Amino acid sequence: MISKQIQERFLKDPLPVRLGGLAADLARISSFSENPANRQAVASLLEEGKYFAEWAAPDAPLETQAVLAEIQIELAVWQRRWISGQPIPNLRSEAERRADELLTIAGLV
Repeated sequence: MISKQIQERFLKDPLPVRLGGLAADLARISSFSENPANRQAVASLLEEGKYFAEWAAPDAPLETQAVLAEIQIELAVWQRRWISGQPIPNLRSEAERRADELLTIAGLV
């Protein structure tokens, strides 16, 4: 569970910044996922990313809400596999692709 303070801080930012925060989590997942020493960090980022997607959605246009819902589902599937030690095909490239997609939607690239 993510703390109330993190939620309150996240919700103070405008939507593009929130999408950028989720993109940063996805980029870190991509970067950290291949190093076994980062197992706990990746698990935490997967959890946080699900919340960030949920919290950003209400203020987003419908098309962006759909993307956020897809990302949230992907994060949940990845998290389940990660925790159980199952391989996650293309995790690095998919997380990076989603990060880039969010940055584009947010107008940050």
